[in-house]
Amino acid sequence: MDHPTLAHAVRLPRGTLLDGEAKRAAYGDLLQGLGGVLPACAGDPVALMASAACLVYEAVPHASWAGFYRVVAPRLLRVGPYQGPLGCLEIPFDRGVCGAAAGERRSQLVEDVNAFPGHIACDAAARSEVVVPVLDRNGELVAVLDVDSHEPAAFDEIDRDGLEAAARLIAEQW
Repeated sequence: MDHPTLAHAVRLPRGTLLDGEAKRAAYGDLLQGLGGVLPACAGDPVALMASAACLVYEAVPHASWAGFYRVVAPRLLRVGPYQGPLGCLEIPFDRGVCGAAAGERRSQLVEDVNAFPGHIACDAAARSEVVVPVLDRNGELVAVLDVDSHEPAAFDEIDRDGLEAAARLIAEQW
């Protein structure tokens, strides 16, 4: 399937940090791409997460990992589709940045993961992280969208807001 909405996207080398204007443009492109691709997933959660993880990873060059942890039991996340190095297999809601986002149902923006209480080092090279909850159409927590970087303080409010907007688009299709 051809994806004309993604044709104009510029690929930057992995690890490239963007200024505010470039981030806003990248998230605009991401949201346009998600809007074009996600409806074709026909509500299939695996297809939604796999497609979104790919598009997020491509749109955010400072990301070293982009993907999902799915709610599989009360207060338990399990790795879902992602791009990047091996992720943790399971994360309880009371551990790490992903667990905090799931437990609080609130985005977590962490400049230094080593200073975060209960941080889980799935990727020892990760230095910063942003995690947003993903809700279904009924407002139930179904996953978290996790994006890591090997650079400290790589993420800011622009990233958080862009990823929250992406999570809302995903929720519309879930």
